[in-house]
Amino acid sequence: MHTLEEFFEFKKYGTNMKTEVLAGLTTFMTMAYILFVNPAILSAAMGKAAIPSIVTATALSSGIATIIMGLYAKKPFALAPGMGLNAYFAYSVCLNMGYSWKVALAAVFVEGIIFIALSLTKVRTEVINAIPMSQKYAIGAGIGLFLTLIGLKNAGLVVGSKATLVTMGFQNFTKPELWLAIFGIFLAAALMVRKVPGALLISILTTTVLAIAIHVAPMPKSVVSMPTLSYTFMKLDLKGLLSVGAFGVVFAFFMVDFFDTVGTVTGLSAKAGFLDEKGRVPDSEKILLTDAIGTTVGAILGTSTVTTYIESAAGIEEGGRTGLVALVVGLLFILIGAFVSPIAEIIPDCATAPALIIVGFLMMSIVKGIDYEDYTEALPAFFVLATIPFTFSISDGIGIGFISYCVLKLVSGRYREVHPLLWVLAAVFVMYFLYLGKLI
Repeated sequence: MHTLEEFFEFKKYGTNMKTEVLAGLTTFMTMAYILFVNPAILSAAMGKAAIPSIVTATALSSGIATIIMGLYAKKPFALAPGMGLNAYFAYSVCLNMGYSWKVALAAVFVEGIIFIALSLTKVRTEVINAIPMSQKYAIGAGIGLFLTLIGLKNAGLVVGSKATLVTMGFQNFTKPELWLAIFGIFLAAALMVRKVPGALLISILTTTVLAIAIHVAPMPKSVVSMPTLSYTFMKLDLKGLLSVGAFGVVFAFFMVDFFDTVGTVTGLSAKAGFLDEKGRVPDSEKILLTDAIGTTVGAILGTSTVTTYIESAAGIEEGGRTGLVALVVGLLFILIGAFVSPIAEIIPDCATAPALIIVGFLMMSIVKGIDYEDYTEALPAFFVLATIPFTFSISDGIGIGFISYCVLKLVSGRYREVHPLLWVLAAVFVMYFLYLGKLI
């Protein structure tokens, strides 16, 4: 019978039990904010009554997927419902496109099944290779801008305007919610500057306490409660997904989850020193399959796409190198996260808005990887960056990026640089846009 040290190969990675457990605690603290932010976002489409079930679904899907990552892939990577994907689920698919949240859950489920199939057949690697790096960077950064806009709107700092479309929310300067949000932004930023683990979580909880003190938020009925999935479990509307227009929803979830996972896993592997001499990630199939299973399980439980979290870097910085880190994080999500719905129910938008803004900043940092000297790379990337937040749609941004990339490579005589699969994807998006525009 293997001991934990032997199973996780502590000697190979030069680590020990104490380091791995502390790294797991650090990663959990850094990403536990999702227990409060994810319900706040999804409840915009699913209703406030859904919050207890969303909290449980968030905790269980995160815990199950992360434990699988630890025991199967044996990597120190944690998973949870992805930021950006949850906003796309609530604001774009449900509130903007008009689909019910049950149809959106079905789309996430189908996307997860497709991912499982692609991961098992290794087709996923081919799709990864088809997408240029500039587009991968732009999609991630564009989602960051999308989250930032939502955060600014929820904080009351940005409001609608008939004259200029959006403007500064000066009319909200008399409202305590705005100043609480500003306080939360600066508190999170200050803690990050000081490299305090769990900066976003501390900001959310501190701002909420202040909100309760000045009667902006109610006192929680209790600190903990029993987990429940009564509102969301197995509520997928697969029949509704048969609508032709829902294809774009599945495709968008698919593409964003795809690139988010690949980019995150590559970055984390580089930080942990896992990459081989060719820059490849060892056991990538196991990692991607775990991610796909997490998405499928999450949809069944009642949450948006589950994906690998860049916050796992916090535990890696602390020396975590094995799957024990993920095992600790997963157990904490299940043993603690599933019971905090009374707190999540009373957290106001002004407390979660700062987290959205700061996460947007973190996602924006990858734009430095874009080659701005090559206009055939930079311009399509810019179109993605502009389209995602300004149209409030991740899928529209991806489509515009793919189409413009192919067109500019074609007119510049560099069409051979475009992977054949990208031409297919661009053509699919052209048909999709023409369909939505009622031209076909």
